[in-house]
Amino acid sequence: MIPDDVIQIGKITGAHGIGGAVKVLSYAESTDRFTPNGTLILIDPMGRRQPHRIVHAAAHKNTVRLRLDRVTTRDQAQALMDWKVCIAREDLPPLAPDTYYWRDLIGMDVVSDQGETLGRLIRIIPTGANDVYVVETPPDHRAGGEILIPAIESVVLDIDVQSRRMRVALPEGLI
Repeated sequence: MIPDDVIQIGKITGAHGIGGAVKVLSYAESTDRFTPNGTLILIDPMGRRQPHRIVHAAAHKNTVRLRLDRVTTRDQAQALMDWKVCIAREDLPPLAPDTYYWRDLIGMDVVSDQGETLGRLIRIIPTGANDVYVVETPPDHRAGGEILIPAIESVVLDIDVQSRRMRVALPEGLI
């Protein structure tokens, strides 16, 4: 589990070369998060944190190769395999109106514009055109398991991050 004061933006997938560089699978929309002198918070599988300064960053295919301060050998880099790569929430740029971080949406209660409880948002699927919200329904719900809701303006009517609630207008025939 990731603490609330950080946002996971990637995961270390291995070492690169012999000089201590790591390969990071980025979850961020842009590799701009990985800039020299930027600070990352690495979290090990036990939840312990290690702050690191980025010495060098280079995008490569679907990964980012990073050199971090205090990581100077392949063995040190390999020891970081599967660690979470995070940034402090306070370091995030302000969002444009009506945009949200996925982390703030996951776990929200989802209700229809008719007041029907649809379930809880458990996952977001990115697609080329728009995201799709995966809502897990209660066991007795007529949808029987999950509802896939397109994250488009005509369907998602409002999102209240404070009350952890999303209101949607389900398209005809969706469930």
